[in-house]
Amino acid sequence: MLLKKRQRDDVEIEGSSMADIAFLLLIFFLVVTTIDVDTGIGLVLPPIPDDIEPPPIRERNMLRILVNAQGMILLDDDPVSTAEVRPRVKEFVDNPTNDPNLSESPDDAIVSIKTDRQTPYSVYIDMLDEVMGAYNELRNEASMDRFGVPYSALEEDSIQQEQIRELYPKRISIAEPDEG
Repeated sequence: MLLKKRQRDDVEIEGSSMADIAFLLLIFFLVVTTIDVDTGIGLVLPPIPDDIEPPPIRERNMLRILVNAQGMILLDDDPVSTAEVRPRVKEFVDNPTNDPNLSESPDDAIVSIKTDRQTPYSVYIDMLDEVMGAYNELRNEASMDRFGVPYSALEEDSIQQEQIRELYPKRISIAEPDEG
């Protein structure tokens, strides 16, 4: 007995609903996906004063940092590398030898940062990190001397932390870039 094999019909996948499924998946991923937004540099700026003239600043108490369009850093018109910024800022602010060319006291020291419109962003960020790092090191050293713990280990908004902040206040002036 010979049995004939039945010929089967080919199975087909219905394609008309594929477009609907793709559309629903597209909408799902658009709704669920979050897009990271660049937030920039987190600096807290003081409020704009109302018609008050800024107090006069002695030249001695101002450290001028210029970052030009080529990415060169000039500290009081002297070209320096990024690695030299931190020790020079620390020396200027602290003035351990009472040098008449450095600031009178940490409270009077102002670090002025000025850039060019074409300044490479990475050089500006590196230089700003060095300035902030100099203040952090000064605060850590003062905290270790006074309290025996690093500044970062002090309790947030504690009296000790406030004393160190008053001893080494961050007075950083970020000037508008030159048109170029």
